[in-house]
Amino acid sequence: MKVKPAFATILLWGLYCFGYSQGLPMTEPVNAGCSVQRLIRIDTVMNRYVNEGKIPGCVTLIARHGKIVYYRSFGKLDIGSNINMPLDAEFRIASMTKAITSTAIMTLYEQGYFLLSDPISKYIPEFKHPKVVVQSGDSVILIPAKTEITIRELLNHTSGITYGDGLQAAYYKKAGMTVGLLPTEGTLKQMILKLATLPLISQPGEEFHYGMSVDVLGYLIEVLTHKTLDEYLQEVIFTPLKMHDTYFTLPKDKFPRLASLYKLNAAGQLVKLDNYFPYPAVQTYFSGGAGLVSTAADYARFAQMLLNKGQLEGARIVSPKTIELMTSNSIGDLFIFNPFKHTGIMGDKFGYGFGIRTQRGVYDELESIGAFGWDGAFYTRFWVDPKEDLVAIFMSQVDSNWDENLVGKFRVLVNQAVVD
Repeated sequence: MKVKPAFATILLWGLYCFGYSQGLPMTEPVNAGCSVQRLIRIDTVMNRYVNEGKIPGCVTLIARHGKIVYYRSFGKLDIGSNINMPLDAEFRIASMTKAITSTAIMTLYEQGYFLLSDPISKYIPEFKHPKVVVQSGDSVILIPAKTEITIRELLNHTSGITYGDGLQAAYYKKAGMTVGLLPTEGTLKQMILKLATLPLISQPGEEFHYGMSVDVLGYLIEVLTHKTLDEYLQEVIFTPLKMHDTYFTLPKDKFPRLASLYKLNAAGQLVKLDNYFPYPAVQTYFSGGAGLVSTAADYARFAQMLLNKGQLEGARIVSPKTIELMTSNSIGDLFIFNPFKHTGIMGDKFGYGFGIRTQRGVYDELESIGAFGWDGAFYTRFWVDPKEDLVAIFMSQVDSNWDENLVGKFRVLVNQAVVD
């Protein structure tokens, strides 16, 4: 019998997708209320972006009701070597590290190590008596902070710590601060103790400013547990969740799976960043805000744990009440970004580790109220949608490639495929 082209496409897609499983269990899309025909629209868009040279390649994953319904790779792991993108490609997940570190610090919160209202200086004395940098006429001056920085303010990025923005830039540069995206000499302790001496961009608790707050929490984990952040994450997150492909230092035998990193030049062409992110590299500086390498399947297990209210396959990481707290608005009337300068793709409010969508018709596209997630600077994205019982992962490797907003289009493509 002659197979119709459209059906053949669907059949081949199904064999490719469901013939390779890693991480979460898999099921046919129809069993989870998703349309195969609509999922194929994702293929069309991803292939177009690859063919137009806007991304080298990517891996996309969707899980609904705890099972993977879509898991595809596109393009190249490395363009010059003509290596196809494998499903288990390793990606530098950058700020998607923050959600993992934030969850790890909450495991210690549950054990009574601290309260969210505690000042960080109670555990890291170097942060005592912070100062704020302000413009006074033609001068830049430092004034005493009204209050100490709390652990809550580190979790929700209202601490006044940034990545060295605005008036802070000269101070951060002089101190040799790093954002943690690159393999870095030294230790987390050394970097955070330098950070503690630098002025804040705003009074603690008064403004949302994205930055190294979660790196401070990573060091707090080291102070409280007397273990490196690397050791603690392995112990309480990666091992229990069977995340066997997530690391600060990628093992040599997995280095061939690391996706090459690119940047779009002024002409809109992809240029490989050979020297920007050297690997393999042994890390001793564990950036809790930006340093991890992972796979789509591994991160899906972490995201599914969040969706399951803190547990996966019998491994409980945190309690349901903690997940409820982490995924609630913790910044009041503040917004994550200035609405006139940002599309709001990462949510309008912030919890503890995630941007959260709380408003309809302001920043949202096709998505659910209550969805939460975050991005990585090298073009990665995850979100969890409790209303639709869904997890979605997008991973590519293009430095700061946000103008095209492919991750936003992926969100629309995922949600339009949900039909039941």
